[in-house]
Amino acid sequence: MKLLIIEDDKHLSETIRETVEELFETQQAYDGEEGLFLAEQNIFYVIILDIMLPYMNGYEVLQNLRKKNITTPVMMLTAKDGIDDKIQGFKVGADDYLVKPFHREELLLRLEVMVRRNVGTFKENVITFNDLKLNVKNNTATIGDELVNLNGKQFELLEYLINNKNTILTKEQIFDRIWGFESDTSATVVEVYASKLRKNLKKFNYDHYIKTFRGLGYMLTDNGEGDV
Repeated sequence: MKLLIIEDDKHLSETIRETVEELFETQQAYDGEEGLFLAEQNIFYVIILDIMLPYMNGYEVLQNLRKKNITTPVMMLTAKDGIDDKIQGFKVGADDYLVKPFHREELLLRLEVMVRRNVGTFKENVITFNDLKLNVKNNTATIGDELVNLNGKQFELLEYLINNKNTILTKEQIFDRIWGFESDTSATVVEVYASKLRKNLKKFNYDHYIKTFRGLGYMLTDNGEGDV
């Protein structure tokens, strides 16, 4: 599972990386602009975000993410412990707020709660949706005891949909997150892979969880009221 650390104190950033390395694959950014760029271009399970950052502060980074409908859980990590600071953080879309200095055990526990709340099972790098299980360590998907045949991009698409279930993801959002804006292909490839994903899920009767919004994008629905 991928975690993004946006913290300009390189020593603290490295301490956090070492603390979570057994549970997460980490990327690090040392200013707000770099952090925002990475958060927009990659799929992360959680973001640890400092407030006092060069070029763009943490509040601005988070506001930009939420405006673009990027719902990745965000923990704000800061030395500012005033109630007004916490209120501002939650108002712009933070999921949790941890004040420096902190205990490593508390950081790990809070991260586990955030991931479990948002994407399902935390242990063994597995996320779940009903009986569907995605092992993000080895990129395998199973429903019950059966293996679902998914290639790399189909797996990433399904992972992105599960992580944002009941939220409409536009084709442009999906394309930018999975293929990247520097890709030589176009956003129409999203339709191709969404179709392939549905076909591979159909034998398990899981294709109807994916709802198409014509001309807009896709959504994974909890209630199974997607396309028939």
